[in-house]
Amino acid sequence: MASTLKVHSPFDGKLIAEVQLKETDEIEAALEKAYRVLLDRSRWLKPFERIEILEKLVLLLERDKDSLIKTATLEGGKPWMDSKVEVERGIQGVKLAINEIHHLAGSEIPMGLTKSSINRLAFTIKEPIGVVAAVSAFNHPLNLIIHQVIPAVAVGAPVIIKPASATPLSCVNLINLLYEAGLPKDLAQVVVCKGSDAEKMVTDPRVNFFSFIGSAKVGWDLRSKLSPGTRCALEHGGAAPVIVEADADLKEALPLLTKGGFYHAGQVCVSVQRIFAHESIASTVARGIADLAKKLKVGDPLDPTTEVGPIINHTETDRIHTWVEEAKASGGEILCGGSKISNSLYQPTVIYNPSLSAKVSNSEIFGPVVCVYPYKNREDAINWANSLPLAFQASVFTKNLDIALDTLKRLNATAVMVNDHTAFRVDWMPFGGRDSSGLGLGGISYSMHEMTREKMAVIKSNVL
Repeated sequence: MASTLKVHSPFDGKLIAEVQLKETDEIEAALEKAYRVLLDRSRWLKPFERIEILEKLVLLLERDKDSLIKTATLEGGKPWMDSKVEVERGIQGVKLAINEIHHLAGSEIPMGLTKSSINRLAFTIKEPIGVVAAVSAFNHPLNLIIHQVIPAVAVGAPVIIKPASATPLSCVNLINLLYEAGLPKDLAQVVVCKGSDAEKMVTDPRVNFFSFIGSAKVGWDLRSKLSPGTRCALEHGGAAPVIVEADADLKEALPLLTKGGFYHAGQVCVSVQRIFAHESIASTVARGIADLAKKLKVGDPLDPTTEVGPIINHTETDRIHTWVEEAKASGGEILCGGSKISNSLYQPTVIYNPSLSAKVSNSEIFGPVVCVYPYKNREDAINWANSLPLAFQASVFTKNLDIALDTLKRLNATAVMVNDHTAFRVDWMPFGGRDSSGLGLGGISYSMHEMTREKMAVIKSNVL
């Protein structure tokens, strides 16, 4: 008898659904189906066919919007108000992919520049890279899947997606909607399976591109095992730094930092975590964020007024509390929070000046915890911000344009926000980590180009 995966609500532990786990032979069958589509060019979808399918998908997503929001909220624990934004972003992501299909083009390579290259016409064309294998994370159960699957569909690459074990339902729903929109089933397959089976899938030589969103430990390990020639994009975590200069507009900055730190209970790879504030305002910044954090409504994510929902599982809630206690013991002052509300809920927590050696200071906490540190010299703040191997998004708050530009250049990050929180993102911009935080860039259009490869044609003719 096939085994099943039980999907529970992270808020109250109730069973939501059971999903059948794919066995090794079923994963092999999925790989073979995808590979056969790749080999048989008569089964490749033409650009207009892909556009038609994705346009139908947009209509279906709009039709099922409320149920998609509910599913994402139930299985992922992100509050309803934020899950609604996620689903709307996902729909926009499909529209972005449709538009980008119009720009999938090669270019002419100049010939005749040397005597040996005369009488030739050369140009490149874009082709799908091949079979795409994708492994996803729990924290955006629909939109992450859209970012990994839809680019592949848009360029015509067969894709196999393994969703996070905690949140497979949104992924299954999306793939079924793609089928309803007219996509042949061999071009997009969902595989809910054990981690060991997922490893066999992504390291198979028939896979040409590996898309991964998740922990650095797993991502880098899988990359080391990929078959020769398999390209990849890895999106890992961060411990986003913020520098707040003495001249910053705190009336504007504090609400932004509060949102950026406690959105989805801090379970976002670019959540505000480490705030370095000038010593003249550091206490004001910390206590201002704490005052706002105390007012956040924590609870049932299905409640439309809830602002901070549950941690994905009880083990993570316990870990977060252990880190907070360590920070407190290291000299950090707990300005608000610092305790579990339940096995799944943790109070939004602000810690003032914990030790830089504490885990909250040097590792991604992935929870509703924000730390504020005073600095005297901006040089020190930049050095502290750059001191970790993690490098994703960062930000600086200042009214001084020269300081903003200088800080932007010197922060080690793939994106630096000026007078905004670190979790800002729109889906048409490049997104990804550097150093230990990842490899390659996401974003709908960027992923589409990652999932293609160029072929050059050189035509020799005496009439040229």
